Amino acid sequence: MRQTAPQTRDSSRDRFAAGKPLWARAIATPALEFAPTALPVLQGQIPEALRGTLYRNGPGRLQRQQQRVAHWFDGDGGILAVHFAADGATAQYRYVQTPAWQAEAAADRFLYSGYGQLAPGPLWRRWTAQPKNAANTSVLALPDKILALWEGGHPYALDPVSLATKGLDDLSGLSPQQPYSAHPKRDPQTGNIYNFGMIFGKEVHLQLYRSSPSGQIEQQATIPLPRASLVHDFVLAGPYLVFVVPPLSLQVLPLLLGFKSLSDALRWQPELGSQIILVDRDSLEVVSRFETDPWFQWHFANGYLDETGAIVLDYVRYPDFKTNQWLQEVVSGQPHTPAKGTLWQLRLDPQTSQILAHEQRLPLSCEFPVVSPLELGQAPQALYLIHQAQPEAPIAEMFNCISRVEQASGKLTTAQFATGCYPMEAIYAPRPDQPGQGWLLTVVFDGHQDQSTVQIFAAEQLDAGPLCVLALPEVIPLGFHGTWQAAIDSDRS
Repeated sequence: MRQTAPQTRDSSRDRFAAGKPLWARAIATPALEFAPTALPVLQGQIPEALRGTLYRNGPGRLQRQQQRVAHWFDGDGGILAVHFAADGATAQYRYVQTPAWQAEAAADRFLYSGYGQLAPGPLWRRWTAQPKNAANTSVLALPDKILALWEGGHPYALDPVSLATKGLDDLSGLSPQQPYSAHPKRDPQTGNIYNFGMIFGKEVHLQLYRSSPSGQIEQQATIPLPRASLVHDFVLAGPYLVFVVPPLSLQVLPLLLGFKSLSDALRWQPELGSQIILVDRDSLEVVSRFETDPWFQWHFANGYLDETGAIVLDYVRYPDFKTNQWLQEVVSGQPHTPAKGTLWQLRLDPQTSQILAHEQRLPLSCEFPVVSPLELGQAPQALYLIHQAQPEAPIAEMFNCISRVEQASGKLTTAQFATGCYPMEAIYAPRPDQPGQGWLLTVVFDGHQDQSTVQIFAAEQLDAGPLCVLALPEVIPLGFHGTWQAAIDSDRS
């Protein structure tokens, strides 16, 4: 694993982050891989019953030489694994070594197109070049491997212990043209996994997948769409899968000619409205589809049926697609486009396709909502998200709080971090010894100390502060999604 001299790395970080928010220091230089390392405890102690592995994914490399990627979504994926055993915690960080990553590492420059990136060189090269699978968005843990997930292609399989890249995985059912989304849903009762891919072409459609608990695809279905849009996430809600297609349209010709990236070719057209599609999860057949008011969402927290049989969806809503521009500007360290997402709840009648209620639950700028994996598709006790402490936070700032939102009452319990400290998506780890309770695990970057830590909270008592803080040996850049995989044997080491 190649290392950079600390003095050089620190001076590069200082130059990039000068005059910018402290979180910019986390993405100033490419992340450094590190071998399995025992993590020292800085505060508290690791809960005795916490046994398993936290996996996180995100863009670890945003630059080569002096060139930075065009969009945060184009950074090369890096996987952090934190293993909790009887003798303490160890961590390891490795890039997903795709063939494109290896080619760019050898050339020490960017060679491929991506979501927001255009391949360098003449236009004709863009006409034939395949986009780089950055493998940088999320992680799916299976019994014998983990999958690094990306939006537009197959997942990459990795060894769950060494994080060695095994290669593309078709899950015994994906054709070369079928992508596998970064937001699969695992039914907590059956272990079956539901997912989709969005396929562009002469006919635009969602390809649905149902897999066994081992990840092998056992059932597929196709849902035609009226236009090319962007669907990042979906909902498992009792007997239904729910998709919300935002009012985006794709400028195909500039994309095909290489004048625009996929990100730049997507146009916001609110007059089209959002389309809601209800799917029977057993047959994967469409139950109903209808148009409603326009909005955009990246992520849903959860979905379920309430006592009246209505579908309830909790999600982070944006008024338009400016969020994409804000995410593009993240790579500069100082985004300036206003793009505030807030927590909303939608209730709809699956029989009549009528919206029964649609209202904001939390006025704070927030993202990455999650629930306990044991409550997915059911009415949860609470949901968890990261957010800004104040409703009118600076546009360029990242989130500085983690909160628990009680599902029934809306009560908010918050852990607020010190100025210059930034938590990533909180991952829920159920307690094996106390059903209905769990821990939240997050990776926090301290911009004052240039240090990343793993912090563990009691999910029901966030305001009590972390139960344990563990020091990571290197800075982990701000990332996207992760997962928790409980140990099969709680005594394993």
